[in-house]
Amino acid sequence: MAEVFHRHFFLEGPAGRLEAMLWTSAAPDPACVAVMCHPHPLFGGTMHNKVVYQAAKTLHGRGIPVLRFNFRGAGLSEGEHDRGRGEQQDVRAALDYLGREFPGKQILAGGFSFGAWVGLGVGCEDARVTHLVGLGIPVDNPDSDMTHLRTCAKRKLIIQGANDTFGSRASVESIFAVMPEPKRLVIIEGVDHFFSGKLGEVGAALDAWLNVP
Repeated sequence: MAEVFHRHFFLEGPAGRLEAMLWTSAAPDPACVAVMCHPHPLFGGTMHNKVVYQAAKTLHGRGIPVLRFNFRGAGLSEGEHDRGRGEQQDVRAALDYLGREFPGKQILAGGFSFGAWVGLGVGCEDARVTHLVGLGIPVDNPDSDMTHLRTCAKRKLIIQGANDTFGSRASVESIFAVMPEPKRLVIIEGVDHFFSGKLGEVGAALDAWLNVP
């Protein structure tokens, strides 16, 4: 895809149309393409969330095309919230779209909070996904089973606030310790789940990780 644009559109999802935004890049041969998933829609989460936007901006700054989308029932997306089950199918629809638009490219799948739970779960299983980015992973939420990370051998970056109430430092360090390589954990000191006031550090950590082959 040679054309460079920021495109707001709808992609076809299993429960109806999903509102989406694609940022393409002038890079003639990007190393990969990415999808970033947003936090819990029942608590105001959309693809315009500041943490998701910061991650997308950082990736795009590296010449990586980035897709964001609203889960079913969020924003202008059709369907109803399905507690993470149907949302997994939404992620697969997004991966299918990237596979068609950028055939043969490796895919980075990432997300924040609820989006990390759903996005990384699908990304661990999908062979097209080679890189995973979890921001504020909700390992202390009983509704968010993230045990799949214990056996996921894909390249992983976890960025967590030191005072995150949905994924405590101790809980994140515990699950990180048993994750297979390659992996990196970055703890942002002095912030809660939303990285308030330190989104620049989130972007810097992601950018530094992208420098490692």
